[in-house]
Amino acid sequence: MVNFLIIIVSLSLIIWIYLLLFRGWFWLSNQRINSHLQPLDQYPSVCAVIPARNEADVLPISLKSLLNQDYPGNFSLILVDDQSDDNTGNVAQEIAKNCQKSQQLQVISGQPLAAGWSGKLWAMKQGIEQAEKLENKPDYLLLTDADIEHHNSNLQELVNQAETENLALTSLMVKLRCDSFWEQFLIPAFVFFFEKLYPFSWVNNPHNKMAAAAGGCILIRRQILEEIGGIEVVKQALIDDCSLAAAVKAKLQENRQNIEQGIWLGLSEKTVSLRPYDSLDSIWNMVARTAYTQLNYSPLLLIGTLLGLTLVYLVAPISLMIGLIIHNSVITIVGGITWLLMTISYLPTLKLYRCSPVWGLSLPLIGLLYGLMTLDSAWRHWRGKGGGWKGRVYVNS
Repeated sequence: MVNFLIIIVSLSLIIWIYLLLFRGWFWLSNQRINSHLQPLDQYPSVCAVIPARNEADVLPISLKSLLNQDYPGNFSLILVDDQSDDNTGNVAQEIAKNCQKSQQLQVISGQPLAAGWSGKLWAMKQGIEQAEKLENKPDYLLLTDADIEHHNSNLQELVNQAETENLALTSLMVKLRCDSFWEQFLIPAFVFFFEKLYPFSWVNNPHNKMAAAAGGCILIRRQILEEIGGIEVVKQALIDDCSLAAAVKAKLQENRQNIEQGIWLGLSEKTVSLRPYDSLDSIWNMVARTAYTQLNYSPLLLIGTLLGLTLVYLVAPISLMIGLIIHNSVITIVGGITWLLMTISYLPTLKLYRCSPVWGLSLPLIGLLYGLMTLDSAWRHWRGKGGGWKGRVYVNS
């Protein structure tokens, strides 16, 4: 039994050495937009497409932040009121009027959800079609959620990055709200796990097949969106952002002459999400909504994921405690070193979210909770209640 424990905890240590040294240095959280690029001689036209379902409470901040962008080029906005019952459309128009930007904003009423589409993507499709009708078709589309507050130079920085680095898709993982106890406990880990799953440096390498994006803020060239077949190619995807990025990167790599054109994903400190997650239940629902989707609804992948989470996050602290109890120095030392490496890897993300380094010690417990959320995601899917969001439930086969 002692030898078995030594083997297991040693395997956990090897995994963490691999993660720290050979997983694209994901844990450094150092992929940031270059805000010091030289201004462009001429700025391309951009149209923001904003799907909004019952967002009247956040629009006074989020929509105003878009209307007040310091962008030298032509910038228009299309807000799709996705069957809201809280007066979202009228609130949006009133905000634009108060900002004296009524001509810059179009508000369209979304049509009832079409079969085979997720709600957000159906709203985005309608907004993109409206953008196609503009007198001057935009060079770029900014696909952004209605609950995002953009700092005033965000669009200019995105376009500078896209034009300077020849990017087909440029995306920011906006800074999620991290004020309450549960947000500080679980939200930085959500970002940490996402970076581990999709190392940003690999995403940003045009020669690497890894692709990902963050749906809250995506700048995409209109031409490449047309080339991949439009937003329809991901119409049923609940994890639509990463699916869109994968389609774009695959298209770029398929066309060898565009191999140096790529996609880019980075972190933002200044563009933020307004969505509160004040309770464990709200964060739990956010994760459980798509966790099993990420596993392609595979029971085998679910089992593998749960075993992997146990090996990566739980073995070290459990082994440390067992080693202390049975007075086995090898198990104690290896378990302690593994837990230390785990904690160190989490520190840059905690720094990004201005959380105490002490939270780093809680990563094993956080891993356990996320494992339970993933299991619950599968349970919801098996009961036909997976993918619920804003009053809709999407059942995938």
